[in-house]
Amino acid sequence: MLRGISPFVEVQIMNRSYLSDFNLWINQTTQLLQERRWDEVDLEPLIEEIKDLGKSERRAIASQLTRLLLHLLKWEYQPQRRSDSWLDSITDARTQIELAIADSPSLKNYPLEELEASYQRARPQAAKQTNTEISIFPNTCPYSGQLVLAEDWLPE
Repeated sequence: MLRGISPFVEVQIMNRSYLSDFNLWINQTTQLLQERRWDEVDLEPLIEEIKDLGKSERRAIASQLTRLLLHLLKWEYQPQRRSDSWLDSITDARTQIELAIADSPSLKNYPLEELEASYQRARPQAAKQTNTEISIFPNTCPYSGQLVLAEDWLPE
């Protein structure tokens, strides 16, 4: 029991705390799991949170891939404006993708699967940030996934 509270009241508190105080719910759920009190764990929110963790990992990779493609497009289409900050952004995006895959090796192919969708998000951003027409940029991603993720590759 949490702090001497009856199991019935505890479950009601857990349900309310999930909605009103997420950190409290995490602490309570962690305690219940550590104590192997499986029947008292509020399973539905726990299942949803675990699902969301997977979505969050994929979303983080997609976000970094979009940022990477944006800067690769800017690098290629505005060579006169190339800067260390663009290079830093390219390097950091690749590193973040690499770290996410190291944490979740089952996502190894996800950047390749997500490449075209991320390119479609990066393309209008590149047009806006370079103050050019979107038609300047190819309709489909001009780079292979292997090149995009290669540590030292830059479009020229």
